[in-house]
Amino acid sequence: MQTAMKFNQCVQPQAPENSDNKVWKWHIQDPASQRLTWNKPPKSVLVIKKIQDASLLQPFKELCVFLTEKNMIVYVERKVLADLAIQADESFAAVIQKFCTFREDLDDISNRVDFIICLGGDGTLLYASSLFQKSVPPVMAFHLGSLGFLTPFNFDTYQSQITQIIEGNATIILRSRLRVVKESREKKARVDEKGIIMTNGDSEGSRKAMQYQVLNEVVVDRGPSSYLSNVDLFLDGHLITTVQGDGVIVSTPTGSTAYAVAAGASMIHPNVSAIMITPICPHSLSFRPIVVPAGVELKIMLSRDSRNTAWVSFDGRKRQEICHGDNITITTSCFPVPSICFRDPVNDWFESLAQCLHWNVRKKQNYLSSKEDVF
Repeated sequence: MQTAMKFNQCVQPQAPENSDNKVWKWHIQDPASQRLTWNKPPKSVLVIKKIQDASLLQPFKELCVFLTEKNMIVYVERKVLADLAIQADESFAAVIQKFCTFREDLDDISNRVDFIICLGGDGTLLYASSLFQKSVPPVMAFHLGSLGFLTPFNFDTYQSQITQIIEGNATIILRSRLRVVKESREKKARVDEKGIIMTNGDSEGSRKAMQYQVLNEVVVDRGPSSYLSNVDLFLDGHLITTVQGDGVIVSTPTGSTAYAVAAGASMIHPNVSAIMITPICPHSLSFRPIVVPAGVELKIMLSRDSRNTAWVSFDGRKRQEICHGDNITITTSCFPVPSICFRDPVNDWFESLAQCLHWNVRKKQNYLSSKEDVF
């Protein structure tokens, strides 16, 4: 059911026009020219609502009524409808009967949804991204949470804004994701003479691989241990450094304004094709954050002489332990998140920097009149 959509690439190399000219020309496209185009009008929409937030009940109901009146097929997560406040509203019961429901990690809706509407904070957009391990429908995020860096739309004028999206009048920003594969060694179990189940970590055990799509960052840290984290970082198979400190953050440009910037990293516009590596409290004054090309393969492993294990989380979720013999492979995903802009990628991003992070906000210097002395 998913309606086909089209969006443009940001940077495209062009071959020389003739063999005599050896100079390559690069066509750099204006990010604001990335437009959402429907091949046919969208028919289905997924509504993501922040769970257990009473302030979102009324906006959620108003939105769903509006969408059903437009004859849209509305998908809602089953646990959202489990809210007692929603079930107790008899006037909303007729709308609920028209919903299509699904369950996280159990039902696949990747080919059923044309676009997504998020109600809440930045976490709702991260959650929507985690529901789609491959192609992600365009996401329209309303600012109804605490921060709102990734949610540019105001709910006060939701009807006209959604109508414009349905009509295909929107600008898109492609937020790159990280494809993360965690490969761990499953310990081989055996039963001793007393019937006690024993495990060991030798090479005879099979290996288990788990894959994740990450929008913000992969964080490897020392967990509850009092020792420094000691992990090796490989780039395209070459050991580039050993991280000794509280851990390391591998982030997308979208994630550069999240945990990474709090750890001292630079802020990168989402249209930049790159991966950022940021140490967390490194035990070295010269270990600074670095930016590497999006096409490389990063691998993180525990150092042989590490005194303790480490822990990893993916966009702040699914936290798990890393043991010796485990490895984490990180590459840029082929499936970005098409995020719908309020105005355009440039203005939206700088407005978020100013309003949410108060970037370069200070009291302005007073005007100096010609009569005053200049020192």
